[in-house]
Amino acid sequence: MELHIKNILKDLEKDDIQGYLLTQFTNVEYISGYKPTSFAFCIIKENPVIYASGMDMELANHDSRIEVKKYESYDIMIQELKEEGIKNLAIEPTLPYSTYVRFKDDFEISSQKYIEKQRMIKTDLEIEKIKKATEIAQKSFLQLDILNNKSTEKEVAFDLARYMIENGASKESFDTIVTTGSNSSLPHAIPEDKSLEQPILIDWGAIYEGYCSDNTRTMVYSEAQQEIWDIVAEAHDKAIKAIKPGLKCCEVDKVARDIITEYGYGNNFIHSTGHSLGLDIHETPGFSTRDDTIIEEGMVITVEPGIYLEGEFGVRLEDTVSISKRTNVIGNLPLRID
Repeated sequence: MELHIKNILKDLEKDDIQGYLLTQFTNVEYISGYKPTSFAFCIIKENPVIYASGMDMELANHDSRIEVKKYESYDIMIQELKEEGIKNLAIEPTLPYSTYVRFKDDFEISSQKYIEKQRMIKTDLEIEKIKKATEIAQKSFLQLDILNNKSTEKEVAFDLARYMIENGASKESFDTIVTTGSNSSLPHAIPEDKSLEQPILIDWGAIYEGYCSDNTRTMVYSEAQQEIWDIVAEAHDKAIKAIKPGLKCCEVDKVARDIITEYGYGNNFIHSTGHSLGLDIHETPGFSTRDDTIIEEGMVITVEPGIYLEGEFGVRLEDTVSISKRTNVIGNLPLRID
């Protein structure tokens, strides 16, 4: 039985819970290797099972490491669970309410974060896939001739996505952000059909065998922009240097935030310092003011401080770190792109 399932079964036994219901696609994929294309119900128990849709049966039977049954109806699925003597179910916190309603009258229900806890710590294989996704993304970025590029923001975003796929990615890990000039003060700006202005901020990532990467680079061209870039780079570097097992995630956020605040731009750092990633581009834990999760070996988290001057420009610098006895930045793309 997969280690992921064994660990979750231990949590279930400790809390005297007989089954754990998952429907989120990446959670089902994490447990079984099969990623649904329509819907699926994964139930972790002594003999775990996936109820897959008819249109997914061929895919599920090919990819899943655990038993697959064809979904017929809620009534049949619930009846089979009751016949096994299951009286209580844990559910993932993201379970849709409409699904919860179907189960609540037949089972004692509790929301549990067993799957989130398990996914926090990456295996060596998972880390290798994240590294490969990062390698693909960074190689593709370097194929862009940014300084001599006469293209629009949209065209650069399209080219970068195309390069990533050509270099081995299955797709982007999120919609590539290419934003320039005053729009760079918008952290999640959408690329526009306009010529590149200054500065140029690009936030991009690739997916390799299901696993995501995430980087951001900002190219600056004026003294004022360089001043902000230097502050963000200092926050980026010192936050990464501070990361170690045993520290709280919020303490890493504080390192980056304090540096930016000391320079007078605390109110212009308008998001958290980083987030975990894996099968999803945003996972837990994250480097934020509210996250007191203890950092452990095997976590993979981004560091991405930024300063955003409304109506003027913004700067963000982002790398992904793999945490072991020492912190390792994944990839070798320099912060400064000339």
